[in-house]
Amino acid sequence: MFIHPGFDPVALQIGPLKVHWYGVMYLMAFLGGYWMAHYRARIQPLTRPMSPQQVGDWVFYSAIGVVLGGRLGYCLFYQPSLFLEFDSTLPWWGVLKIHQGGMSFHGGFLGVLLAMWLHGRSIGAGFIHQTDFFCPVVPFGLFCGRIGNFINGELWGRVTDVPWAMKFPSVDNLPRHPSMLYEACLEGLALWALLWWFSAKQRPRGAVSAMFLIGYGVARFLVEFVRQPDEQLGFLAFGWVTMGHILSLPMILLGLFIMTVSYRRQVKD
Repeated sequence: MFIHPGFDPVALQIGPLKVHWYGVMYLMAFLGGYWMAHYRARIQPLTRPMSPQQVGDWVFYSAIGVVLGGRLGYCLFYQPSLFLEFDSTLPWWGVLKIHQGGMSFHGGFLGVLLAMWLHGRSIGAGFIHQTDFFCPVVPFGLFCGRIGNFINGELWGRVTDVPWAMKFPSVDNLPRHPSMLYEACLEGLALWALLWWFSAKQRPRGAVSAMFLIGYGVARFLVEFVRQPDEQLGFLAFGWVTMGHILSLPMILLGLFIMTVSYRRQVKD
């Protein structure tokens, strides 16, 4: 049995300026993603969709896509009531309250795809060519995000009696699955290793992107069985189906479809 340390969410404070751990983890995610993408652009000059110098622009576009898409996705999928909050000076005020927490991977993922498409158009890079190139970089960002969840003591798991169960005093005194650490290991480390290995050899166009969709979808689908569903949603069907299940299943099916089509066409990068 373990007890969550109850970290101070503020990593550094200088006067009125507060730097939160969650923001630090996001910064680490983007810096790490930039370094890995820059490395891939240097070692794969014949198949890269952009030069090492253009990687920085991609990181900038992706950062905007992650934040806006992640927040809008959370409000749409998990707490649509935020769209109804109204301020006399600014409508949809609840949607803009990012500092109160609430980000969705699936929304952030869609935001990154849109940003990637816009960036690709500006430099003449194919969309699938870009996704194949950058997908192996994404799991590192997922790992950082889940560690941020752990530091904040959020997205805890369901009650359990496994030996490695953890109590979250900010929630209750019940032993729970540390589901955010499961996700850090599966969506982060394991998926990163899988994609880095899979993309090391030439694959049909779209295959690496498909592997990402399948890998993330399966990892998230499995963890949802031990992760506590969002309080405002609960279980959506059969006493076990969560919003995470519903959003992850299409990723798995789409990944299987793209993988099948890619290998049938055998269009090599």
